[in-house]
Amino acid sequence: MKAHTDVQIIKQNGIPAFAVIPYDEYLKLVPPKDEDTIPHEVVELVIKKGFNLLKAWRSYLGMTQKQVAKKAGITQAALSQMEKTDNELRTATLEKLATAMDITVEQLRD
Repeated sequence: MKAHTDVQIIKQNGIPAFAVIPYDEYLKLVPPKDEDTIPHEVVELVIKKGFNLLKAWRSYLGMTQKQVAKKAGITQAALSQMEKTDNELRTATLEKLATAMDITVEQLRD
């Protein structure tokens, strides 16, 4: 039998809208963020369309070059060049891009 979990229900206009649970219970419900997995759809973009991982992730996440570049603190033109080549990006650049897309650096490495 499972132990009782304290849940707080928050209502909006008298209708349950949110359930607040203890953080340790939440962590049990979601996969760890530090997993360096790559979704099938990203791999498919790399294989079928010839995208590099950077472009595949950006496309998969539905982000524009402008959005990613702004969040990463680089120009859209620089990001465009990074997406066209298979050169090795510096770790600092990968970190900025990964942070901008809310993924890990390892998910951007070939």
